[in-house]
Amino acid sequence: MKEKILITGGAGYIGSVLSTKLVQSGYEVTVVDNLKYGAHSISHLFSSNNFHFFKKDTNDLSIIKKFTYGKDIIIPLAGLVGAPLCEKNKKLSIETNVNSIKKIVKTLKKNQKIIFPTTNSGYGIGKKNKFCDENSELNPISLYGKTKLEAEKIVSTHKNSISFRLATVFGYSYRMRTDLLVNNFVFRAINEKKLDLYEPHFRRNFIHINDVVDAFVFSIKNFSKLKNNVYNLGLSTANINKIMLAKLIKKKVKNLKITIIKNIKDPDQRDYYVSNRKIEKKGFKAKISLERGIEELVNFFTFNKSNFKNNY
Repeated sequence: MKEKILITGGAGYIGSVLSTKLVQSGYEVTVVDNLKYGAHSISHLFSSNNFHFFKKDTNDLSIIKKFTYGKDIIIPLAGLVGAPLCEKNKKLSIETNVNSIKKIVKTLKKNQKIIFPTTNSGYGIGKKNKFCDENSELNPISLYGKTKLEAEKIVSTHKNSISFRLATVFGYSYRMRTDLLVNNFVFRAINEKKLDLYEPHFRRNFIHINDVVDAFVFSIKNFSKLKNNVYNLGLSTANINKIMLAKLIKKKVKNLKITIIKNIKDPDQRDYYVSNRKIEKKGFKAKISLERGIEELVNFFTFNKSNFKNNY
């Protein structure tokens, strides 16, 4: 019998794809989401017998207790995601990204499992000739990074947990976001035919959303092998800087004009390369290349002119 899984924020960018994959794989999936960005991202799941949806706010402890009860696995995705959104809503970001996680962990019984996505933005500014691994010093620059790392510490106190420090995610989702770096660059390339780059040498690691989802499924199936650990989760061939990313996009968008803007700071000061060897040694390796993801996004944004609603 497949596990019963609770996903908070299951209608979001990662949540909608993960919920779909788990429902299709036969898991009993319950999604709790406030539907701030609408229900379209999970509407295709409503007819599935193993899918259950509740429109609720996961900051309420009584709501959390009700929905964590009897679940085998909890995947908390609900949160304020991204540095700009957290800066705009500081109080709510702490309540949602930290305090709600504290409430979830408090309700769990010892045998219940929790799989938590955090961020590798906590590495802040890495050393020029060294990859950040799970033992590297943490120095988050943004409130977003600080709240996610605080939540990671809280999750680690539950001795039946796995945390993934996600690289910057890219690719198509049922709840599409165009603020994520690769998605944003391709969106602008298609619609504006130009990219203005600030501090183009800044480095980042990336991962396709389908690889993120596959990593979650892998962790469910191999939980005992992975548990009570934190893992970087990214595509090892996708440790690149912004100008390299822009040039990859230009290969697919031939008339793209790339301009480097000097003497202006990027609001996002993160700059690091990341090692994913720890999770790879456990048997999971991200596979979808940046080039393939860029091609997917070029096609999507070329033929889909929706008015995308972002986080901020």
